[in-house]
Amino acid sequence: MRTFLKYLAAGSVALQLATPAFAADMRLKFAGVFPIDHQGSKMMEQVKADIEAADVGLKISVFPANQLGSGEALLEDVARGNIDFAAAFLYADTDPRLEILSMPFLVSNWDEMNSVMRDLDSEFNTIIQETLADHGIRLLGQNPEGFVGIVATEEPANWNNFDAKNMNIRVWSSNVVKSMVETLGYQATTMSWGDIFPAIQSGIVDGAICCTKTATYSIFAKSDVGTHFVQYNSIPENTSYYVSEKTWEKLNDAQRAAVQAAFTKASDDFFAYNRENDAVFEQKLVDSGYTILKLSPEDQQAMADKVRAEIWPMLEDSVGKANIDRLLSSLK
Repeated sequence: MRTFLKYLAAGSVALQLATPAFAADMRLKFAGVFPIDHQGSKMMEQVKADIEAADVGLKISVFPANQLGSGEALLEDVARGNIDFAAAFLYADTDPRLEILSMPFLVSNWDEMNSVMRDLDSEFNTIIQETLADHGIRLLGQNPEGFVGIVATEEPANWNNFDAKNMNIRVWSSNVVKSMVETLGYQATTMSWGDIFPAIQSGIVDGAICCTKTATYSIFAKSDVGTHFVQYNSIPENTSYYVSEKTWEKLNDAQRAAVQAAFTKASDDFFAYNRENDAVFEQKLVDSGYTILKLSPEDQQAMADKVRAEIWPMLEDSVGKANIDRLLSSLK
């Protein structure tokens, strides 16, 4: 009996010593909006693998393809702490200051996307981080994927000038984007991402401003939706990596370091992938039967000048004049 009790006591001590290790393992939810086979979802799996490989007591459950809600819903759920991490667009219906992400013709090429949008210490991201902090959210990385264009079911009339296009285009929840699209001569209908496919298929809208060439191929062309891509190069498609401050406060220093490192690496890799594959997916679109419409340099400059003159002042009401002045001053 004494021998039995000795082994029982030893086992009890061993169990007690093991318990803290199990208790330290936190399982966190990481939600995204990319389709399953999109490179953005592959980056989510990379984040999961890198965080778990760091062996700091974190396990990640990945939910891509709007499984836990659209981008609008994810922002609210992360703010509440219901979801820990997200890879999604930051919609301005949560906070009008986020309209800064939809500032048209702010950047004009990949190098400017990298320096202005991806550097977390840039004035652009400082303004965004200040905004997100008011909602209990921390920015972990930015993912500009290239410039969005208009996906259309036919060639828009007068597509290379400001005359009426006779076409109704879906826009996301941004008054600035809606005004820009209308300035270009389109009718504009605000609509959430999840409603785009049925709206196009039923003829409620004739297309959507939404996607890079990479995403247009992966999401629309592979589903035989749309025939034309109008390349205005006005607004970069950008998703953000962000975390709930409620989750962040639960993490120790080692866990925070592992999380930030994983998201920084994913942001770097995703940007490099999109930059390298922009031309590749343009050709895939053409091969799939899409027609790509590109402005001449003169038409592109005329469009940029008109939009900056007429649309940028509108941002002062939503983003704040002080923030706009800070941003433009940093770009000089």
